[in-house]
Amino acid sequence: MKILLIEDEPKTVQSLKQGLEENNYEVEVAYDGTIAKQLALRNNYSLIVSDIIIPGINGIELCKQLRAEGIQTPILMLTALSTTDDKLVGFDAGADDYLGKPFDFKEFLARIKALLKRSSQTQIEAQVLKFADLEMDLISKLVTRSGQSINLTSKEFQLLEYFLRNQEMVISKAQIAENIWEVEDENSSNLIEVYVNYLRKKVDKGFASKLIHTQFGRGYILKNE
Repeated sequence: MKILLIEDEPKTVQSLKQGLEENNYEVEVAYDGTIAKQLALRNNYSLIVSDIIIPGINGIELCKQLRAEGIQTPILMLTALSTTDDKLVGFDAGADDYLGKPFDFKEFLARIKALLKRSSQTQIEAQVLKFADLEMDLISKLVTRSGQSINLTSKEFQLLEYFLRNQEMVISKAQIAENIWEVEDENSSNLIEVYVNYLRKKVDKGFASKLIHTQFGRGYILKNE
């Protein structure tokens, strides 16, 4: 599997590149966002790993531009900016995961494996997920309700997909944290609440029946009421 690593700190590049290659990944390096965009548009990568503060196009803007170009490659953001608000900015830009610096290489590798596994599973599973009048096309990344298009960020899409795969089942915040953010962190609770509210505004607002419901003290459930 080929990974595009976007980082301008030589020591970090050397360390991550060596570690990834020792784990049988092919790594191509870009030291600024402008070159990285050219490479991402020209080549097929299994994963993109990008720092946020880089020369040229910064990591957030690069992520936005790649998604606008239709690039659906999983993107893992690396940065020292790791507050909840910082993470929201990254996810809203289209990032799939977010790892704050400094980090342990084992955790970095685990995040990569999780993203690659999720990506490969999506490619071989059913193309369309349905519930009530809600439809999600996993290939085109299109989501509609009653024929109306719903525009979702990458992380919102992943969260809604998880709801659709577990429809009419109560899902706890811990399950969401583990399966969508690949972490078991009590601090992720606020982030999950924010994203569930984002989904409600896009999926339920303006429709007679609500699909995303809160089960107080237990979590959330996708059901038609």
